[in-house]
Amino acid sequence: MTTRSKQVVKILIRIIITIVLLALVFRQIDFSQFWKTVRTARWGFLLAVWIFTVILFWIRCITLQLILRKQNCYINIAILFRASAISSLYSMIMPGMLSTGAKWYILKKDTGKGTSVFSSMVYNQLSIIISATVCALFALVLTNPATILTSNPENQWMLPVLCLVLLVIVTLVSLLLLNSRTGSTVIKGLRFLMKSFPSKICQKGQEVLDQIAVFQVAGWRFHATIAFIATGGTFIGAFAIFLFAARAANIDVSPSVFLWLWPFIYIVGRLPISFANLGVREISLVGILSLYGIEKSSALLMSMILFSALILMAMIGAVLQLSWILRIHRITSKRIL
Repeated sequence: MTTRSKQVVKILIRIIITIVLLALVFRQIDFSQFWKTVRTARWGFLLAVWIFTVILFWIRCITLQLILRKQNCYINIAILFRASAISSLYSMIMPGMLSTGAKWYILKKDTGKGTSVFSSMVYNQLSIIISATVCALFALVLTNPATILTSNPENQWMLPVLCLVLLVIVTLVSLLLLNSRTGSTVIKGLRFLMKSFPSKICQKGQEVLDQIAVFQVAGWRFHATIAFIATGGTFIGAFAIFLFAARAANIDVSPSVFLWLWPFIYIVGRLPISFANLGVREISLVGILSLYGIEKSSALLMSMILFSALILMAMIGAVLQLSWILRIHRITSKRIL
């Protein structure tokens, strides 16, 4: 099978998964109730969702700028924002490596340091995922959704304990991995563990570890700064974007729920199994919020509001992409003349 054929097969699989997941969600929805929910929605909160989405993107651009500076790559925030927005546009059409590759290409063209840009992007994504995971586990320990899932007091302690153990493991592995003294030993251990995975996953894991090794000499202050900003972005995503989206759909649950729900959906959404996270986000929100007594139609509306934020960034990316193409065309035309 050729490379092109494999890509076509992957796209078809994602289309099928997206359709199946959305079909499973729509089967649970009473659309007469859904349209009532739409009519009673508080659409003023939609603007707040969009504003905080742009703010979150800007914060992540600041984080990436700091990481790139550590690699002696100095890029303007506006260029980073443009690259991120254009990446959002591509992720709506071809999620996965293509959207990431578009961002890498823009930044590489601006700096001329492709390897450094790639290392910085890997470290940036890892810092976001780790901070989201830590926040989610910490929130699960505090809120303990098991009290809702089961009425048996004997089993309610298991989820917090499990999350606490995972929280300690994730934190320790991250600290040891990024330490200049222990990092190489941890990488060797992780490489050994990866041998049990399929060859493609093992290869990707090896590439990530190689790029992370570059930052082992960065110093604890640098890692602490990045972790602080990444965690701040997680709180904005959880308490601002998700909270306002819930308010728009007239969903009334404790804000602490979103502290672990947002990271969960974000991390699951990193899996390249659907287009623009469609289906994954919907089935997660509808299924989880129903445990808190939320109407499935309201949960679906909340999911659509969150999806509109992605569409907003894709539209911004389309405008920036078009203006970039036109500017290159004007520069080329002047050179010819």
